[in-house]
Amino acid sequence: MRHRSSVRFALLALTAVLGACASQPKPASLRPVASEQTPLSLLPQPAHLDRLVGQFPLGANTHILIPAGRPDVRHVAEQLARLIKSARGFDLAIVEGGPDTGAISLIADPSVKGEEAYTLDVDGAHVRIAASDMHGMYYGAVTLWQLATDPSARDGVPAVRIVDAPRFAWRGLMLDSGRHFQSVDDIKHLLDQMALHKLNTFHWHLTDDQGWRLEIKRYPKLTSVGGCRAAVGPDAQLTGGSDKPYCGFYTQAQARDIVVYAADRHIVVVPEIEMPGHAQAAIAAYPELGVTGKKPNVSTDWGVNTWLYSPDEKTIAFLQNVMDEVMDVFPSTYIHVGGDEAAKDQWEHSKAVQAQMRKLGIDDYEKLQGWFIARIGTYLDQHHRRLIGWDEILDGDVPASATVMSWRGVKGAIKAANQGHDVVLAPSPTLYTDYLQSDLPSEQPGRPQIQTLRSVYDFEPVPADIAADKASHVLGAQVTVFSEYLPTWQRTQHAIFPRVAALAELTWSPKGDWNSFIARLPAQFDRYREAGIMPADSAYAVRVDVAPTVPGKARVTLANQSGYGTIRYTTDGSAPMPQSTGYEGPFEVAIPVTVRANAFANGFGLAGPRERAIDAASLARRTSDELDTCGNKLTLRLGPVSPDSPHAIYKVDIMNTCWQWKGAVLDGKTAVDVTIDRLPYNYQLWKDAAGVVGRKMSTRNGEFEIRKDSCDGERLATLPLPRDSRATLHAKLPAVSGTHDLCLFFTGKPEKTFRVLGDIQLR
Repeated sequence: MRHRSSVRFALLALTAVLGACASQPKPASLRPVASEQTPLSLLPQPAHLDRLVGQFPLGANTHILIPAGRPDVRHVAEQLARLIKSARGFDLAIVEGGPDTGAISLIADPSVKGEEAYTLDVDGAHVRIAASDMHGMYYGAVTLWQLATDPSARDGVPAVRIVDAPRFAWRGLMLDSGRHFQSVDDIKHLLDQMALHKLNTFHWHLTDDQGWRLEIKRYPKLTSVGGCRAAVGPDAQLTGGSDKPYCGFYTQAQARDIVVYAADRHIVVVPEIEMPGHAQAAIAAYPELGVTGKKPNVSTDWGVNTWLYSPDEKTIAFLQNVMDEVMDVFPSTYIHVGGDEAAKDQWEHSKAVQAQMRKLGIDDYEKLQGWFIARIGTYLDQHHRRLIGWDEILDGDVPASATVMSWRGVKGAIKAANQGHDVVLAPSPTLYTDYLQSDLPSEQPGRPQIQTLRSVYDFEPVPADIAADKASHVLGAQVTVFSEYLPTWQRTQHAIFPRVAALAELTWSPKGDWNSFIARLPAQFDRYREAGIMPADSAYAVRVDVAPTVPGKARVTLANQSGYGTIRYTTDGSAPMPQSTGYEGPFEVAIPVTVRANAFANGFGLAGPRERAIDAASLARRTSDELDTCGNKLTLRLGPVSPDSPHAIYKVDIMNTCWQWKGAVLDGKTAVDVTIDRLPYNYQLWKDAAGVVGRKMSTRNGEFEIRKDSCDGERLATLPLPRDSRATLHAKLPAVSGTHDLCLFFTGKPEKTFRVLGDIQLR
């Protein structure tokens, strides 16, 4: 595995590459191109790039020139040929030896210093990719493919001089297959895209409370029992009904296939087997592994479950046996053991665990977890592997060789690096892709708070509080794709792309340039679509905000998140085009009207056009998505599996089913319509459960209340709730004038299900 490198090594390697290549003259016929040009759509941005005049005429007569007797170079040539064919439609012959005029030359050059480093020279007669290892050779080929698919390329490849090497050795993505299961084909599709972003680490989260996804032949019930759970909520939509369980696991043959597929793309697969917490699926399969001896169900709940492995020799032996099979399938240096969110309740109430602690001379449950993790770490060390775990492993005594993955912000990374541990940055919420990307109505379900594309791009993987002489312990960073709210591949793609491009650049390039990145990204969107991927266009999409002014009119404000492009709009029902009216500031419209808008650059739309139908009724209506939650303790945006579903998306604080409508205009309003729904309350809140708000019910099914000015204010309406899940409620309103805040809430308290607000319409 290639993670022995550090940020310091990577920077030294880049310096060596630049120095080694400085003496090689640029072709005399070429000169640098003015920097004012639209940047080439290279992602990640190379460490050093000179744009030159001219282009290489790439065509069907071009061939790839490789050295004789180098099957490894030939393999990269074949990969390059496939990429060019996918982009241009013609085959490139691969030739051993001969003149390099008119050819793409792949040169194995030991003078190119640095793992994964390469140089790329393009002029009117030659393309030369040089590297000392095949990782760098492959990345040079990827850069050439990006040049060939740049909007400026047309029939050729722009002339350039590139000297490149990564800033960090760990450039990764974690995929959670425990909560929701992805097909082998979908994972391979993801690996294809990771490679084209120059990412080199696939962290595969294979076990959790909600599912054990890897075949372990010695323990078949891990998958036959632990690989299935009852279908609740969106899972029932996936299985075809709540009576059909949600199941899935990967055979060892499938996992080996994925390992080989990834390695062919210069990606290492790091498996994760969670311990001592997130173990409910395993304990459901083998109850003797738990503390209580009881058999739980495989969890259908999201959050922190309290089922822990028993810290005894029997469990240690089980996990060592599991590790034997994991190590046999996965050749990676690192094995991830989780270690996060291990609620100690069962340990604290177990006389057997307390006796074990006395025997070990341990008086602290965190130290007991440290002992547990250290036992597995020692076993991995004995097999020439290295343990990596989430930052909670620092709370106990862990081996000095342990690597820490920092997810609770960056504090874990600072502590670990300053103690001499290698670290990987994966902080929540910034690099967690299950958080929402925007507040657009079209945004898919997920977890607020919003993590924009720019917040990912601006993340610095080396925190300032890491001592200068410890910075080399930062191996790199990764995005994490936890899948509680990503039940389908379509939704998973939306969460990953294009944020993975931002991650790629912050881990590869020596310094960022947001304005350049956001200008280079539209061409990358075209590459995504050619690959069958629909990326989130949240950074470019136009938000249409509306406020009433005088009767019959409204003020419209348009903006997009990135501030990139020219916003254009229509009010006549037509689609916005490059020649449509340009937005210069808020404007007034007569209603009813439909406003359609998009952002444009270089004559092309940057996103799907957004529209908003505006009439008197819409100005007096709010969806839950447009309202504030009252406490905002644990707000979620919940919705159906299919984006085409007629069911609504619901924004709700699962700790307090209460919303606020700020500034509701009540003049002349005499009635209200409220749409509601009932959803599964499948959340394990651990100690936070005590904070769930309940309100006294006056009727058997509870009520929906509307209060004026505050949640303790005048009651404007009480709407008794039916037994039905989905319903529209109606009530009269007293005469109230002026603009007021409205507090909207359900009485009762969530149990197995809870009520959610769809929308509220004043009439």
